[in-house]
Amino acid sequence: MKPRDLLLALAVVVVWGINFVIIEVGLEGVPPLLLSALRFFFAAVPAIFVLGKPRVPWRYVVGVGLALGVAKFGLLFIAMDHGVPAGLSSLVLQAQVIFTVLFAIAVLRERPRPAQLVGIVIACIGIALIVLDRKLSAPVGALVLVIVAAGFWGVSNTITRYAKPPDTLRFMVWVSAVAVVPLLILSLITEGPRADVDALRDINLSGIGAIAYLAFGATLFGFGVWGYLLRQYDASTVAPFSLLVPIVGMSAAWVLRGEAVGLQQGIAAVLVIGGMACTIIRRRTPRAVESGDPELTSVA
Repeated sequence: MKPRDLLLALAVVVVWGINFVIIEVGLEGVPPLLLSALRFFFAAVPAIFVLGKPRVPWRYVVGVGLALGVAKFGLLFIAMDHGVPAGLSSLVLQAQVIFTVLFAIAVLRERPRPAQLVGIVIACIGIALIVLDRKLSAPVGALVLVIVAAGFWGVSNTITRYAKPPDTLRFMVWVSAVAVVPLLILSLITEGPRADVDALRDINLSGIGAIAYLAFGATLFGFGVWGYLLRQYDASTVAPFSLLVPIVGMSAAWVLRGEAVGLQQGIAAVLVIGGMACTIIRRRTPRAVESGDPELTSVA
């Protein structure tokens, strides 16, 4: 990888890792579903007029928009609003790798590699250690929501496998556009019009900055650069960088939010990241270059 592209890959890892801390900042003044809707609104509205229509069938755009934009991010934001801290969220959400492999086996009839099966077992042990950690301050119910969000991420990855978008940024912009209206409707129903209006009226610079970061940094910059890297290099070269996202996320949460990592959670983190490594790292082959596994193209 060229030095410039290496720096771009590391920049995306940092942006996506810090993203979880920024979500916490945004949730301090904006309800979770409204925050998610605003993120996708500002990511989509300026860009759809510039980039043009997606180059894949609309059913795939709608499917990923609902699974990724509404279900995955909606549940993640709700879980974090209910007490799952940023660093832990960045780690547990990587269970999406497990779901993606399982869905590929069940739906796409793919034959799993032995390393993938070993990785799933290792990562599941890590997730179990987190759930059973008695010193964990996060509510178990909220933690389960993060795991369910990871499941929907796996669903969106499977749909993306069918779609095979040639332009990751354009695809993500339209996925963002699809998610806005359902998220706004759900916010009005569950969070209430008054709470939404009050949040918009009283929003401060921190809230505006969080929305801008989520929309333009994590979404447009992150997916745009990630898509560029996947067009320049095979997936086996780009994918391992995704292993650094939860490490950056947990480190940022520790430095910026004072989120401590206990011994059991630290062991769990090693198991989850190690399991991820087993499932995504593979030898370079022409097939790997052509497939561009979408579970390796979406990180945060």
